[in-house]
Amino acid sequence: MIMALAWNILGGYVGYVNFGSAAFFGLGAYAAIFVMQYFKADLFTQIITAGCFSAIVGFATGALTLRLRGVYFAIATLALLVVAETLIVNWDYVGGAAGAYILPKRNPTVLGLLIVGKENALFGNYKEMLFFLLCIFALVTIVICRLIERSKFGRGLEALRDNEQAAESMGVPTLRLKLIATTISASIMGFTGGVFPYYMTFIDPISAFNLDISVNALAMPLIGGTATWLGPVLGAVVLGTLQQIATVTISSEINLLIVGLFLVGFVIFAPDGFLGLIKKFRNRGN
Repeated sequence: MIMALAWNILGGYVGYVNFGSAAFFGLGAYAAIFVMQYFKADLFTQIITAGCFSAIVGFATGALTLRLRGVYFAIATLALLVVAETLIVNWDYVGGAAGAYILPKRNPTVLGLLIVGKENALFGNYKEMLFFLLCIFALVTIVICRLIERSKFGRGLEALRDNEQAAESMGVPTLRLKLIATTISASIMGFTGGVFPYYMTFIDPISAFNLDISVNALAMPLIGGTATWLGPVLGAVVLGTLQQIATVTISSEINLLIVGLFLVGFVIFAPDGFLGLIKKFRNRGN
């Protein structure tokens, strides 16, 4: 859900399709690994570093690619994913192609409070804590998206999406708005990636830069509806539920097939997603 909301900031509000979501996610994960290895940083420092590093990469990527439009920008983001994965594969300090195991710190504390432990701790294990963190972060991301939609910044993005040339002629600073949107989107993806190594306790380039991450981040808003925070949330709930049912009843190997079928179906028959269908039925009723 968080990745879908982050993708929607650039893909939905601005209309620039990003195929490289997994690059920002994976770079955030490996930024967390680096500060853990080199500085022995705690989990929260790792997550903050992950978000900041991905934000920097997002800004730099935007500065280089946002003058491209349409399919050319999409291809450029996909190229970023390939380049990022190749760099990490050849960087042995963070595990390289073989990956790295993550050993969580025992009995971590924050401001004197025991966070994870068997007794008198806020959480019984790391996965409980990380799940709680992700839930909080999902709510924060929803709030950020709602604030963007209601702000002057959001109205500028809407004008840019509807007609970029017309927006430029009206004095809208289109490149600046796109850079800000790209940076915010990338930072949220990076924060999410920073949690990934601790949740899985193992990380390698194949899992961190998996194309499935990019596909799901793109598919959920398109299925739910873009240009609003509710669309990615709805798409994530529907698609995530179907994937979990398929994993339990059939096999996790067909998850991507489910995503593909739904994505093709909605692009052809309901390009505005579930929210578009709901709006259409309401208009018919009236």
